[in-house]
Amino acid sequence: MPPDPYAWIDQTLQAIHRADWYRSVQAVSGSPGSVVTLEGQKLLNFASNDYLGLAGDERLIQAAIAATQVYGTGSTGSRLLSGHRELHHRLEQAIADLKQTAAALVFSSGYLANLGTISALVGARDLIVADQYNHASLKSGAALSGATVMNYPHSDLTLLRQQLQQHRSHHRRCLMLTDSVFSMDGDLCRLPDLLAIAESFDAMLLIDEAHATGVLGERGSGGVEHFGCTGRPLIQIGTLSKALGSLGGYVAGTAPLIDLLRNRAPTWIYTTGLSPADTAAALAAVQIVTQEPQRRQRLWQNVQILQQMLQNVLEHFAPPTWKLLPSESPILCLQVEDAATVLSLGRQLRQWGVWAAAVRPPTVPTSRLRFTVMATHTPDQLQQVAIALQKLALGACHP
Repeated sequence: MPPDPYAWIDQTLQAIHRADWYRSVQAVSGSPGSVVTLEGQKLLNFASNDYLGLAGDERLIQAAIAATQVYGTGSTGSRLLSGHRELHHRLEQAIADLKQTAAALVFSSGYLANLGTISALVGARDLIVADQYNHASLKSGAALSGATVMNYPHSDLTLLRQQLQQHRSHHRRCLMLTDSVFSMDGDLCRLPDLLAIAESFDAMLLIDEAHATGVLGERGSGGVEHFGCTGRPLIQIGTLSKALGSLGGYVAGTAPLIDLLRNRAPTWIYTTGLSPADTAAALAAVQIVTQEPQRRQRLWQNVQILQQMLQNVLEHFAPPTWKLLPSESPILCLQVEDAATVLSLGRQLRQWGVWAAAVRPPTVPTSRLRFTVMATHTPDQLQQVAIALQKLALGACHP
């Protein structure tokens, strides 16, 4: 028999299983919210990025229905050829107003926004310096661009400066990449320092606001507003699929930047425009973010309550190997020993009615339970998480 050129696939899957890295989807039924039905079981939902609880909001649902009735189900083509709708323009203007930038551009996903923007800004003659913990879409965009890519250890701005001192002068353009909220840890970038470094080395700065849009800042604009850096020279990218409860991505910045992307970003030029339903739902969400700051206030109250509860469990009940990672966001991560442990803890949490993500390598360097807080979580639901985690901790200390 001739050799099978596909045999490596089964071998690779077996290796993934042995490392406890195997992943599979889990069917969620019904409307999204603080309680969901997962494979027939009702669970408290601490595994969602729906921070403001808008994905199931009736106003977004009705906006999507109305847009479908007017514009149909799909945009039918590239926006440059046949797929542009006035609805797209209205959403882009609303995002620019929220971000306080001159213009914005909507992509069909946040991942596509990063790929297209980065590859449009830099090429083979250029340099990218990026935080090691950046989202995969930033890393993919950097690789796609063909630029020289250098990663610096997470938030190590001393080494970042050293890299720029050694290599910046050898390249035409330089682009610095960072998340504002690091999605698998919950901590924030040091944006004012990054802007100062970018200015010192004649570098552009791109910040991914995916987990900050609608969450951080007095107006919910994101990390740029949170750090008091609105109006500073940078490129802001984000998603419509997390706190805004819809689907899609955006870039916000100067008018020339957005004009360039319309002409150079391949993931915008050569793909179908965002669907009318998603566009209208996102537009409704932006309006709610600006008009209902109390929703964001409830979110941060819940974050503080759960953070204190988790810390109390760790101090009094948990094994010393468990650690609550530093966070300044609604993402709270409990680091544990290894992949096998986190999988076991995740299964036990579900038995007690709580769904939290068990995150393992290679997505993250260390295994952790990832709790994401929503504005719509009730005090009783937060308490139920703390009780379940206390049971887990006691079981780990006294198996």
